Amino acid sequence: MPGNGEIVRDVVDQFQKIQAHMKNAKKENAIETYEGLKNDYLSLKAVLTSLGVNLTDIDKIKE
Repeated sequence: MPGNGEIVRDVVDQFQKIQAHMKNAKKENAIETYEGLKNDYLSLKAVLTSLGVNLTDIDKIKE
């Protein structure tokens, strides 16, 4: 079973990937894609917040 450190690292990686895809979708004006990614972004953000991760430096979207 993974420890908290591994879980946090995995979720942070997912969070950063989602943000990169959101930036690309916004740049390409892919509104539906962006909104779908935003749902995943908000879920991951909630998980990271509940794990006590400070999002100040890693949250590039800030929604």
